[in-house]
Amino acid sequence: MPTAAPGDPEKSNGPRSRKGARTRERLVDAAKVIFEEHGFLEARVSDITDEAGLSHGSFYYYFESKEEVFREVAEAVDELLSAPLGDVILDDSSQAAPRERIREAMRRYFESYRDQARILGVIEQVSRYDDQVGAIRLARHQRYTEQVADSIRRLQHRQLADPKLDPAIIAGALGAVTTRFAEMYLVQGAIDCPFEDAIDQVALLFVNTLGLDGPTSVSPSRGSAGS
Repeated sequence: MPTAAPGDPEKSNGPRSRKGARTRERLVDAAKVIFEEHGFLEARVSDITDEAGLSHGSFYYYFESKEEVFREVAEAVDELLSAPLGDVILDDSSQAAPRERIREAMRRYFESYRDQARILGVIEQVSRYDDQVGAIRLARHQRYTEQVADSIRRLQHRQLADPKLDPAIIAGALGAVTTRFAEMYLVQGAIDCPFEDAIDQVALLFVNTLGLDGPTSVSPSRGSAGS
C-alpha cells in the first residue's frame, strides 16, 4: 500500500492544497457512484479509481481502505439529509409559521432522500455490521434529536405547542417515524402513494402531534418553529 514520505504535512493532516481537495472530492464522488452500482462488498478500489480517472496509488494517498472512503460517503449523505433542520426549522430569519416550516423541511428531506435512495440502501445495510458507520449515524441522529427537542421547547415556551409533551421523547419518536417511513417509501418501495401526499401526511403528523392547531396555539406571528 503506498505511503507518504516521512513528514509529509499534506498526508498527515489531509490535503491542504486546492488540487488535493479536488482530488479527494473526486474520489469520494466516484466511490459513491461505485457503491450505488455494486454495493459495498462487491465494490473494489480499482473501480473507484477508474471511475475517478485517477491512478490506483492515488486512492491510498487519501484513504487507507474502501471502508474509510465509504464512511466519508455515508457522513456526507447524512449531512445532506439533516440540512433542512438548520436551513428551515432553525432558521432565525424566517417569518414562516411553524406548520409552514415543517412542511418545507419535510419536502426538502424527502427530495434529498429520494435523490440519495440508492446509496442510502447501501448505507443502511453496512451500518448493521460496520460499527463506525453505525456510530456516525447514531451520533448525528442524537444531535438532530437534541436540536428538534430544543425547537419543541421553544414552541412550548411561546404557547404554540402542547405543553404536556416531553420534547426529548417526542423529538426521538418523530425522527424515528420520519426516517423509517422514508426508507420504506423511497428505498424499499413498500409504501405506494403520491410524493406530495407523503409530504402532506407526514407534515400533518408533526403538526397534530405537537398540537400546533390545538387550543394551546396562538397566532403564528407570535412565534415560529425556530423561535
